[in-house]
Amino acid sequence: MAVLPREIEKGIIILRKGGVIAFPTDTVYGLGANALNSGAVERIYEIKNRPKHQQFPLLIADTSQLTAMAGEIPGIAWFLSERFWPGGLTLVLPKADSLPAYLAPGRSIAVRVPNHPVCLTLIQHLGNPIIGTSANISGQLPALSAAEVGQQLGEKIDFIINGGKSPGGKESTVVDVSSQEPVILRRGIIPAHEIDKAYKEYLEVNSETHCYRL
Repeated sequence: MAVLPREIEKGIIILRKGGVIAFPTDTVYGLGANALNSGAVERIYEIKNRPKHQQFPLLIADTSQLTAMAGEIPGIAWFLSERFWPGGLTLVLPKADSLPAYLAPGRSIAVRVPNHPVCLTLIQHLGNPIIGTSANISGQLPALSAAEVGQQLGEKIDFIINGGKSPGGKESTVVDVSSQEPVILRRGIIPAHEIDKAYKEYLEVNSETHCYRL
């Protein structure tokens, strides 16, 4: 295993122990924990003062992990993931039956592959998806630096990885692809016209739509 920068290595250790950390991403600073640790996920709800019915998005290292998160992946989802991942696109998909209720209480799951070396290293070395919500109190502006995370969350979290200012400056664009036609649920770093353009290209390439059940 390659030698990791000290802050990232400390973050991985904390995640493995069920802790909560903040870290830089390609969009805004994220607040995360091991997604397969129910106690850690519960703690993030408390830290953010977030309603329980608003589930958290998951960050994964690559598309190979997507098949474990989603039960049914439409062709447009694969197309958009190839176009915009890694990057600032969060896809909403029908959840896999194997996902625990605390992680996905509804019928869907939100997933993203980030384009930031710190974030990807955390996921890869943890070996599990991590919660990838913005590092702020619900309803407040997202944090774009470690200092801004500290101002909002202070000692509520276990550690902040200081990666400088987030390069994106905006939250991810959230697109529901649970059916063949994508629906933008939140406008973000990827402009809506880019999503529309990609969808038109998908329709041109695919005269018939396909849906893959895993």
